[in-house]
Amino acid sequence: MSEKFNLDLIDKTFTSYKKGQSFDGVVVLKRNDGIIFNIGGKNDAFIPADDFEDYDKIKIGDRFAVVITNQKNEEGLIEASKSLADALKLANQNAQTLKLGSKFSFVPTGVGDGLLSKMGDYSIIIPFTEVSEHYVKNYQSFVGKHLEAVVTEINKDEKIIIGSIKLLQEQIKVAVEKNFWNSIFINKIVRGKVERIMPYGAFVNVDGVDCFVHISNISYNRIEKIENILKIGEELQFKVIKVDRENKKVELSLKALLENPKLTQIKELQVGNIYEGEVVKLLQFGAIVKLESGVSGLLHISNCTEDRTKKIYEIVKVGDKVKVELMSKDENEMKVNFRLTNQLN
Repeated sequence: MSEKFNLDLIDKTFTSYKKGQSFDGVVVLKRNDGIIFNIGGKNDAFIPADDFEDYDKIKIGDRFAVVITNQKNEEGLIEASKSLADALKLANQNAQTLKLGSKFSFVPTGVGDGLLSKMGDYSIIIPFTEVSEHYVKNYQSFVGKHLEAVVTEINKDEKIIIGSIKLLQEQIKVAVEKNFWNSIFINKIVRGKVERIMPYGAFVNVDGVDCFVHISNISYNRIEKIENILKIGEELQFKVIKVDRENKKVELSLKALLENPKLTQIKELQVGNIYEGEVVKLLQFGAIVKLESGVSGLLHISNCTEDRTKKIYEIVKVGDKVKVELMSKDENEMKVNFRLTNQLN
């Protein structure tokens, strides 16, 4: 015959219960709102039903660890939590697996000799000198934030973990740069953030690496002030036009991703159409004619006259207004050829 569980048989030894303490115990009563849990002292504890992942599976006689969350509730019962005890156990296990150089996550709970936190029973300290490579005005601003660091010292006897955020950031920076140089190549399209603007160009951060875009590679149009086109903090796509691995330099171009206005104008021209233009230059074998749209093209002497003895300067002069027929165009080379149809002056 099984012995009936009797509360009177439980150890009556006086125990002082404090918030945050851990105790092992046993379920003695299950209610709809939670369980009564005896932890071996004069007072029983109450654990709410929503503290369990699967409350339906909890039964009288189950034994596990709990953490005290409040000394007394309105029923006079100590309040406790199994989920906190489980989390504490997991945190201790995680802390015990850490080694020098291990990365870990934490949330600072205060500031003392550095940023302070806990991992189970282990104390975490991030010395002020290891928080950042930059000057920090207010260390209190880190409290409550999710951070990552790397273990620099660990004392398992005293349960103290010393860490460094700065060292982890340096390691990440080295890894990011290594990946950048392994993957960068000419003609690659990259996304970068404008960091600094100089009179002759701008520095753009691409995956943590400073790259440079010269003023001549920003626009096809004449630029009076780079700030009129690029803004600090703006993210844009650029094309890689030069990679110097030895000197760790990368040149970018914004212009290379834009269509040349001259190409746009050439696309609008139709072979066979007649256009008005001006002779802007004479060559040994012909002349350069600039259309009103801005497109310049070759007017070969053979397309000016059938008389092979004539020279181009005998037919047209610089400044002459002419009508020409578009004979051909090459959009890839951005070249056009004309035939003289009429001189306007």
